[in-house]
Amino acid sequence: MLKISLDDLRPGGRRKPAAPEVRKWDGQGWAVSVPQPEWNERNGEGACVLLPAEPGWYRIDITSGSPFAESGLSDEETQAFHEGGLAEPRAAMPHPAPFRLAEGTLWGYIADNGRTVIEPHYEYAEEFQPNGLAVVQRNGLAGLIDHTGRETVKPSFNYIGNFSEGSAPASDSKGYLLINEKGKPLTGRRYEYLNGLKDGRALFSRQITEGKTRYGYLDREGREAISPVYEDANEFSGCRALVKLQDNEFALIDTEGTVLHTYHFPYVGTPGDGLLPYQETENGRYGYIREDGSPAIAPQFTSALPFFEGRAVVNTAENFENGYGLIDASGRYIVQPGYEQIEQLGENVIALGVPLDPAQTYRGTVFSIANAETGAVLNAHPLRGVDRYSQGFASVYDEHETYMIDKTGRRAPGMPVVPGTGNLSFSGRLIRANVDQRTSYYNRDGVLVCSENTLITLRPPYAVQEIKFRPNFDYLVYYPVVKGIANPAVMESVNKRLKELSLPDSGTPAGERTSSYTGDFSVSFFRKNLLQLELQGYNYPFGAAHGMPTRIYTKIDLRSGIFYQLKDLFKPSVDYTGTLSDIVARQIKTDPQYSYVFPDAFKGIAPDQPFFVDADALYLYFNPYDIAPYAAGFPTFRIPFAQIMGLINTDGAFWRSFH
Repeated sequence: MLKISLDDLRPGGRRKPAAPEVRKWDGQGWAVSVPQPEWNERNGEGACVLLPAEPGWYRIDITSGSPFAESGLSDEETQAFHEGGLAEPRAAMPHPAPFRLAEGTLWGYIADNGRTVIEPHYEYAEEFQPNGLAVVQRNGLAGLIDHTGRETVKPSFNYIGNFSEGSAPASDSKGYLLINEKGKPLTGRRYEYLNGLKDGRALFSRQITEGKTRYGYLDREGREAISPVYEDANEFSGCRALVKLQDNEFALIDTEGTVLHTYHFPYVGTPGDGLLPYQETENGRYGYIREDGSPAIAPQFTSALPFFEGRAVVNTAENFENGYGLIDASGRYIVQPGYEQIEQLGENVIALGVPLDPAQTYRGTVFSIANAETGAVLNAHPLRGVDRYSQGFASVYDEHETYMIDKTGRRAPGMPVVPGTGNLSFSGRLIRANVDQRTSYYNRDGVLVCSENTLITLRPPYAVQEIKFRPNFDYLVYYPVVKGIANPAVMESVNKRLKELSLPDSGTPAGERTSSYTGDFSVSFFRKNLLQLELQGYNYPFGAAHGMPTRIYTKIDLRSGIFYQLKDLFKPSVDYTGTLSDIVARQIKTDPQYSYVFPDAFKGIAPDQPFFVDADALYLYFNPYDIAPYAAGFPTFRIPFAQIMGLINTDGAFWRSFH
């Protein structure tokens, strides 16, 4: 056994006697606990930990005997808190952060000082919730960890939502359910749809008969407190919820399902401030009624949103155009209609949106900030994006930078100003910046604490440098530059081609662009001398229903600089396309996961078929719409090398580059 003293970890006597927790790395997480002698926790004199002789990575977590240790308070300060009747300060929770590695982008957690406290080995990691748990994802499945990184619930769910009133909605292969903080199911069955608890009730849906779905509510124990009898339903708010009983009949119910008020109209919307938007006739104008069903504002709008802070956004434009205004509870206009968009941000502040180009309204909106009570403009600086207020501040961005505004609508002094577009949000004592598709953290004084690494270390001397290219608001690409190739001419040639593949249509002036474009890359596979990069792109035509994603895998030999093609994997004389076509056709026919493929759409594998590899298999893929609907993404077919080993040129440069 190895004995390690902990005495030096208590400088200046500011910490109470330590209670160490020791865990061992199991290849995926710090899940293996190493028991410690009981006397370690009984006194602080000679405190130590014992590690077994077995080789491996071990982690020692030091937890103070007092909850004040992590706050950095002295014993005197702690006593003053108790005597003053104040609540004990909660230890700061770690913050999720991405790390760009040779294995791809993995998520871990950092402390307030920017240091890594939970190693990156998750595909994604969320903020810690008030109960001290965070949702993480590994191998496509979601689980829960505590602030030490211990997995309290192994990743086994397709989805885990936010905890509320002691439980969270989750889903697995069978459907949706409620789970407690230990991951135990509270519901006896699975549902097609399920929200979290509000006012002790969780909205769910269940298919009653073929093509007939009804909504009901679960209680905190996961029982069906209100049976699924509603054609449609909203979540509870203030112990009341709006439900649809049948065509032309809505009702406001309490948490027992008792009908408080009934409304006989073709449409009734979500309550807000005691008023509900409604239509008196089918496809008619919108107005507002009170909760008791009496008319409040006569139908006169082409659309009407719920009231918030005593005001509502309404539209008066015809033919599905936009002409938004803002009214008070009496129906009086605070802001006259005519705006492309109006957002209520909270704190009695609104954002007024007008088209960037009135002749091409689909190209985007610019916002000014105004007082919601008077409609007076507070800040006319053109903004391209706005968020709602949180803790007295709202995140906004213009064409060049992202920052916070205060309740006056003006830029908040001292807060971070981050080049690029995105949003800022509070994360414990830090401010999280999700800007230009990258995550960073700042302290409350606007000082950078942590940002994503831009250099991905592979194996000496190889590395990949990230370069950002943003010539205008509608074009953003991160492209790779490979470092460490011995021959400078080869390295220059490799990087020139990578740049060309990463930057399509990059020379079009901003005013002439008909679409926006974003691009990024990641290390998909690295072994021996083969570097495989995945170049992702997304082209979004202005005004289109959706954009078009692109995906290119580059298989680069770091010695020769060759970009390998599919044919390079096989023997020169074999009909590899015929064999691969037969394998893929068989998978489409027999594997249910490919049921989405259009009938007769697959015509075979082309000699230049898009593909990528890993250590064990070849992957052939198709672009959206090639053989399947857009929603199917990139249909991909895995073919183990063992299945086609007779075709592979095992003496060829491609195969030898990673074997």
